[in-house]
Amino acid sequence: MGDILSIEAAGEIAWVPDTPRAIEGGFQVETLYSGISAGTELTFVKGLNPWMHASWNAVYGLFRPGQPSSPYPVRGFGYMQVGRVVASNTTAVDKGAVVAMAYGHRTAYTAHPLNDRFVVLPDDLDPLLGIYVAHMGPICANGLLHAAHDLHGSHVQALGDGVRGRRVAVTGAGVVGLLVALFAEALGAAEVVVVDETAERLRVAAALGLRTLSVHEDTPVELKKRWRHTQYDRGADVVFQCRGQARALALALKLLRPQGTVIDLAFYTGGAEEVRLGEEFHHNGLSIRCAQIGRVPRGLAHAWDRERLSHETVAGLRIFGDALREHVITDVVGFGQAPELLADLAAGRRHAVQAVLGDHVQDQRG
Repeated sequence: MGDILSIEAAGEIAWVPDTPRAIEGGFQVETLYSGISAGTELTFVKGLNPWMHASWNAVYGLFRPGQPSSPYPVRGFGYMQVGRVVASNTTAVDKGAVVAMAYGHRTAYTAHPLNDRFVVLPDDLDPLLGIYVAHMGPICANGLLHAAHDLHGSHVQALGDGVRGRRVAVTGAGVVGLLVALFAEALGAAEVVVVDETAERLRVAAALGLRTLSVHEDTPVELKKRWRHTQYDRGADVVFQCRGQARALALALKLLRPQGTVIDLAFYTGGAEEVRLGEEFHHNGLSIRCAQIGRVPRGLAHAWDRERLSHETVAGLRIFGDALREHVITDVVGFGQAPELLADLAAGRRHAVQAVLGDHVQDQRG
């Protein structure tokens, strides 16, 4: 019997008993680590997520007026879990294995191989880094895959095909932006620049060995003075937009060279008044591609499924995982502190790059 984290109402979070499922044909895990997404998850805590205010019609792909698709209480949110298999009634996974999954903030979970996706973590990978393997890492890898598809169409051979030898800008130095930037560097980008308006986040990026640029009125000019293709062709070959603010998307468009593409990994919950489509977007013939994990680029789904993106994530973590462990995973707290932590993050009373609920203090859970 375990507990599940529940958002009972805006700003009200608590652990509640979780109804266990039958283990027949499945396996049970005890959660070791559960990573917190300070973007998506806090939209539920704050009550800003569009699923809480409208009904999602999957047939038409539209939000429509009506009963919200995700009313309070919201349970099972979160997608960065690492657990140890404590019992197994299936040959798909052995007892004692450490697996990466996306089953929400729970202290334990019963999974079934036919219904639940899991990735067995290799022995040489720090389990704490496993929070990125099932979902967050593939989100970022899928962004790079969209850049590759933008350049090569269905002829993509490798994840780095869209960044290798190219000048890459990343707007937003949160977890997604930092992971994307590290992926791009590891996959052979000619140069990577991380752009953000927060000095502390830029310090984290610099500690990871990434080149940084702060946001000010002349940031696009500064970048385009450095990145010259011809006299009238300046700027980034591709920009990965990783911050859920319209002003960040507006900046991303300004950083591009003519006919360049913004690969958008951000989640916007407000309007977009700052995005002036009659300016750089129109005059430079730019493109915006939404790269969300629910869809890989058309024509690539068979070769580039979620399993392959997880494999690419593990490969990346072997290169830059130690740096993530040192500089990005800033807060590891006990499960019992989760309600207070989420409330503080949502209210701006506490700041963390990557917060994780960790097994070493599970006894503090109330």
